[in-house]
Amino acid sequence: MTAIAQAWQSDFMWSFRRSPVAVVSFIVVMILVFGAVFAPLIAPYNPFDPATLNLMNGFSKPMQPNAFTGETFWLGTDDQGRDVFSTILYGMRISLFVGFCAVLFAMVLGVTLGLIAGYSGGLVGTIIMRVADVQLTFPAILVAMLIFGIAKGFTPVHLRDQMAVWVLILAIGLSDWVQFARVVRGATLVEKKKEYVQAAHLNGRKAAGIMLRHILPNVVGPVLVIATISLALAIIAEATLSFLGVGAPPTQPSLGTLIRIGQGFLFSGEWWILFFPAVTLLALALSVNLLGDWLRDVLNPRLR
Repeated sequence: MTAIAQAWQSDFMWSFRRSPVAVVSFIVVMILVFGAVFAPLIAPYNPFDPATLNLMNGFSKPMQPNAFTGETFWLGTDDQGRDVFSTILYGMRISLFVGFCAVLFAMVLGVTLGLIAGYSGGLVGTIIMRVADVQLTFPAILVAMLIFGIAKGFTPVHLRDQMAVWVLILAIGLSDWVQFARVVRGATLVEKKKEYVQAAHLNGRKAAGIMLRHILPNVVGPVLVIATISLALAIIAEATLSFLGVGAPPTQPSLGTLIRIGQGFLFSGEWWILFFPAVTLLALALSVNLLGDWLRDVLNPRLR
């Protein structure tokens, strides 16, 4: 209990308790993540099990009994009779999984290349940063689409649906590593000139050990901030790609896929098919982004 009490009284938690925006954002994120993780237990229906679908329930309005079956759905149904609330919970699972994995992949790749470029320098560091500069000249979504198209082209046809999510993670991750690398390289250039790094070098420590044990712990703060903000951007990127039809497969629809499906019925009066998935995506991305902004301020000693 002492450790918990000390953690609760720490500067980090004090700042969190005094920030209503951070508290509300955290609660919203936890509710959405909890709903996605436990979707099979929370969702009243399995929207992707054809045996449970009833086409007669199609286009049911929110909280109104269906004209044919008399069934009521909280957020209505789509054209195939799928419960919109259930599809949102299952769709968030894909969006969050892709976002977390893509950011983790981009973080590992970017931090590794940034440490090498900053500590080693020379030709290797120059090549890494020139590649990063070239990639920054293109919009991230176009880079992701290009990588997705190339990777999908190398995937066997019979495995494309099964591998689509992993290809999507690869595409978003490779389009997002640059900012990690640039920040870590800049921090490494500063840290490697300090006395503790020079002492480790004189003691015979290898370069890899110095980078991992001495420099990396001192650049974790900025990396965590970038990772939090990148998570929101990765979720939006996944939704954008899925909306354009080059993301998650129809058998594993994400929030972006649900928005694309709902967009086709927006002007025919079935507004709820688009509205509720879009609001969920907005709430998730905005809450994660606000948490990232708060974390950036907390970890910046100049703003304390």
